[in-house]
Amino acid sequence: MKLPSIVLRSAPLLVLATAACVPPPGANVSAPPPAALESSQPGVAVGSPGLVSAADPRAAEAGVQMLRLGGSATDAAIATMLALTVVEPQSSGIGGGGFLVLGDAAGAVETIDGREMAPKAATPQWFYVDGKPLAYGDAIPGGRSVGVPGNLRLAAMAHNGKGKLSWRTLFQPAIRLAREGFMVTPRLNTILAAASRTGALDPAARALYYGADGNPLPVGTLIRNPALAATLEAIAAKGADSFYSGDNATLIASKVGTAPRNPAPMTTADIAAYRAVPRPAVCGSYRQYRICGMGPPSSGATTVFAILKQLERFDMKALGLASPVSWHLIAESQRLAYADRDKYLADADFVTVPVSGLTDPAYLATRSALISDKATMAAALPGTPPGVRTAFARPAAQEENGTTHFVAVDRWGNAASYTSTIEGPFGSGLMVGGYYLNNELTDFNIVPDKDGKPTANRIEAGKRPRSSMAPTLVYGPDGRLRIAVGAAGGVTIPAQVAKALIGVLDWDLSAREAIALPVVFAPGGDMIFVEKGTSLETMIPALQQLGHAQVMARSPSFKANAIERIGDRWIGAADPRSEGAAVAP
Repeated sequence: MKLPSIVLRSAPLLVLATAACVPPPGANVSAPPPAALESSQPGVAVGSPGLVSAADPRAAEAGVQMLRLGGSATDAAIATMLALTVVEPQSSGIGGGGFLVLGDAAGAVETIDGREMAPKAATPQWFYVDGKPLAYGDAIPGGRSVGVPGNLRLAAMAHNGKGKLSWRTLFQPAIRLAREGFMVTPRLNTILAAASRTGALDPAARALYYGADGNPLPVGTLIRNPALAATLEAIAAKGADSFYSGDNATLIASKVGTAPRNPAPMTTADIAAYRAVPRPAVCGSYRQYRICGMGPPSSGATTVFAILKQLERFDMKALGLASPVSWHLIAESQRLAYADRDKYLADADFVTVPVSGLTDPAYLATRSALISDKATMAAALPGTPPGVRTAFARPAAQEENGTTHFVAVDRWGNAASYTSTIEGPFGSGLMVGGYYLNNELTDFNIVPDKDGKPTANRIEAGKRPRSSMAPTLVYGPDGRLRIAVGAAGGVTIPAQVAKALIGVLDWDLSAREAIALPVVFAPGGDMIFVEKGTSLETMIPALQQLGHAQVMARSPSFKANAIERIGDRWIGAADPRSEGAAVAP
């Protein structure tokens, strides 16, 4: 693709003075300048420095720079997250949160919850005005949708446990991209145009990404973000605590409280109180494989595992990817898994989430018995898994699009699977220090009750909203990592990840081929969606003959990344629908 002439654009410089904080230990090693990207095909040898796959090649290169310096998969993942703050501002960054799943060569799996948190002032009627709930779209812009960001506390916790390079080093590629500039890609330009309501809400954001005529900057424009460079330099020098206290915390609280749309009370005490939390990994077996992922407040692991486990009694390999029956079965399993997700999944610090019951093989066998390869279920209702204490009304699912996923492996065989988000495109639209603040609180149920009963995912002070993010690690029968995978795309994420795993584990596809497969999405009701312009659209008549009366083709908005092990090599994969890439040192 030929890019137009480069136009330079810089944001007004905003330098943040941050509270003094002792930086994490480690030598201050300068990262090398960005190197030319190398194709990961046919991959790199196990034992080489490693591999990174991300939704933007410039961010993947930032992670690879850490691997070149002898860094761990955790170092690479953090550097990638920081660089995505710069080059993919619509999707993720330090103004949002995420989930990180870490696995070592021996198969030990740890997970860290960096999900955003509601401020102390939040109540179940947080999104009500004059006694009436805001429409979902009206709740997004401005202060009321902002949760306390979690990505930097997550990064600091992961680095303290698994990092090998200095904290300062991890920031250098992102600082360089922000200060020296990055070009607007077709994807960023398209999303700027489609999401101008939030993308240009803040004057600083409007000055950075939009022209004087109000239109998004054209593809090829070189954007410099010195305010973000200054923010990153301060955090690199003073540690993650400097983000959660001092001037930066004051700026966040002030921005949320004085927002032009939906101003809301958030205090510096809310920000200072945020902590990342280590959570138990959710693991289970599918055929001869061990699947591990992120538990509550993420619904990713339980939903992905349920989709797979409910299909285990069917010979998916024999049916094959060209059979409408295969996709019918996947859709039926999704309907059941999403029904349970919508009813039971929420922040386990506030409600009892029956994780063991939702992943219990005997329970999932009873759910699987509801699926027929010859007909469609009349209704996909939530079940009653072991361990249920409270029955919550089923809330409506919301969809986020401002999310990204990236994976890294290192020379020691460690893997990091990290999904990061600011929720919708450009989050709340509010900008502080060159980065967007999330709109994560709209992942709560705006209406807290249904049929007179409280929903599990209602908003409460200090609570973390339910997420669909599904960073996943899969280990083979030999105990070695087979694939690290995850996706972006809101509530479709578990469907994307489960589909990719079926492609690799059942249909013997490469990770790239499996990610590229079309997506069927059946979120619990009677309607199922198939990806427009793909083989699934041509299967609509066959799916209707199997009983799916409501089948709709919709345009894709999917974005997945993976690294798989084949023999003695790591092979990277990025969704061909995205601008992503796998990069090797």
